[in-house]
Amino acid sequence: MGLRELLFMDTPVPSLRGRKVLITGAASGIGRATAQAAAARGAELVLTDLHADQLDEVVASITAADGTVLYHVAGDVSDFDWVAGFARQVDAEVGVMDVVMNIAGISAWGTVENLEHRHWRKLVDVNLMGPIHIIESFVPQMIRRGRGGHIVNVSSAAGLLALPWHAAYSASKFGLRGVSEVLRFDLRRHGIGVSLVCPGGVDTPLVDSVEIVGLDRENPRVKAAINGFHKVAVSPDVAAAAILKGVRKNRFLVYTSFDIRFGYWWARKFALPYEIAMRVANDRFDRLARVSAKSLEAKAADEHSPR
Repeated sequence: MGLRELLFMDTPVPSLRGRKVLITGAASGIGRATAQAAAARGAELVLTDLHADQLDEVVASITAADGTVLYHVAGDVSDFDWVAGFARQVDAEVGVMDVVMNIAGISAWGTVENLEHRHWRKLVDVNLMGPIHIIESFVPQMIRRGRGGHIVNVSSAAGLLALPWHAAYSASKFGLRGVSEVLRFDLRRHGIGVSLVCPGGVDTPLVDSVEIVGLDRENPRVKAAINGFHKVAVSPDVAAAAILKGVRKNRFLVYTSFDIRFGYWWARKFALPYEIAMRVANDRFDRLARVSAKSLEAKAADEHSPR
C-alpha cells in the first residue's frame, strides 16, 4: 500500500444516480425516508421490510414520484435462510448492489431485573444478526465484482453511550458498531466504504411502540417524558439526509443531531464528567421507574378491589 492509499480513499459512491441500493426497514421511519430520498437522487432501489402492506405503500409513493424500485419483497432479516434466498433472487433479477443499507431495527428498554430473555434474544437477532445476514449475503458479490461500493449500518446513540435501561438494546447496537469498524478497514482495499449511523432522537413510529419493560406508559410523568422526546427528536427526513451525505462524503461516523456528536466527544475526552452525567441520568430514570411502579400497583389494587 502506497502513502496515498494509506492516507486517502477515493469516495466509492459520490452519487447515487444510477446506483443499485438495497435498503432494509424501508416501510417506515428512517428506512422509508431514506428510500424516498435516495430515489429522488436517482438511485435504483431494492427494498425490504417485515410489513408487506406498508412496504407496498412506500413503493407506490416512490414510483408515483418517478422513482425506480427494481425489486421489493417483505421478509424477516433475522431469518438467515430467508435473507439468503432473498439475496439469490436479487442477484438473479437485479444484479450486484452498489450500496447496502441496514436500517431495519427494533427497540426495547428495561432494567436487567425486568427484561426477559426474549427481549435480549429478539434485539440481538434483529439489530445485530439481521445486518450480519445482509452483509454476508450481499457484500461478497460486491468484492468479487471489484468496482467498490458502500455499506451503511444504522446503530444508535446507544451504540456509543451508556444510556440508562438500554443494556439489551446497546448489546445489539454496540455489536453492530464493532462489526462496522472492522469492516471499515477490511473492505477498504476493495474500495468499499462503510458508514456507521448513530441517531439520537428520531421521531419515528418506534418512539410510540417501543416496549419499556416494567413501566406504565399511561402514567402522566411517563407520558410527559415521551412527549418531551418528540419535541427534541429530529424528523426521519433529517436523518435520511445525514445518511445520504455520509455515503456521498464516505464518512464512517454519521450523526443525525449535534447532541450525540457532542456527547460522544465528551465521553472520550472527559471520562469522569461522563461517568457522573451517566449516573445522574440513571438516577432520573430510576425515579421515573419508582413513580411508574406505584402507578401500576395502584391500578392492580383497583382492579382487585370489591365493586
